[in-house]
Amino acid sequence: MFNQVKKLKGCMLDGLDGEIGDVREFYFDDRYWAIRYLVADTGNWLKGRQVLISPYALAAAIDEQQPIAIGLTQKQIEDSPLLNNDMPVSRQFEEAYYGYYGWPAYWSGEYLWGPCPNLVRERGNWQESAQAAKPCDLHLHSTADVYSCHIQAEHGEIGNVDDMIIEDETWTIRYLIVDTRKWWPGKKVLVSPQWIKRVDWGDSNVLVNLPSEIPEYDAVHHNHPPYKTRLHSRELHENY
Repeated sequence: MFNQVKKLKGCMLDGLDGEIGDVREFYFDDRYWAIRYLVADTGNWLKGRQVLISPYALAAAIDEQQPIAIGLTQKQIEDSPLLNNDMPVSRQFEEAYYGYYGWPAYWSGEYLWGPCPNLVRERGNWQESAQAAKPCDLHLHSTADVYSCHIQAEHGEIGNVDDMIIEDETWTIRYLIVDTRKWWPGKKVLVSPQWIKRVDWGDSNVLVNLPSEIPEYDAVHHNHPPYKTRLHSRELHENY
């Protein structure tokens, strides 16, 4: 299932024993472009704290029209490691966070989810994969940081990032939705993170190698199987 990031913001979060809050933001890493945390707005319940929810705790399928199911109790979240609102997400915090919940660390291997190629929620399948773990250095960014980014191709700027599309099975950012403005007025196109050569976060520039044909974003049919199949086929043939 594909979901737009902006449409997921504000979605209600339902825990095992009651409402947790709603979606405020997402954190992703700049190597795999995978969502590592959902940031919850809990109102006055846990005031002064950033409440982070790992995809390990989320339902596999997400519907932006329905509350998102969280496999945690309010007590589990309240007792989880503390992260102040004005503090960045440090590796020290992440080690305490993942240790508290007992999940395999996503940075502890060469795959998308550390020791596992995919997001594996069944504990019985973690141990064997974890033996081949190799630590890697990943840097977290807020999805809000991307909206100011300019997409630069060899011939010049093609536009700005307007939104992103998340695949809720792997929790990867599959596409950037780019508003092409003057380059292709009135149109939005999809840019795969696989086409990104370099990101200058300081200057908000994303340098890309674009394929020979850039897919236009279809907001109505973006979850229809034929459209998704065409996108996937194009990614395979135009993978830089």
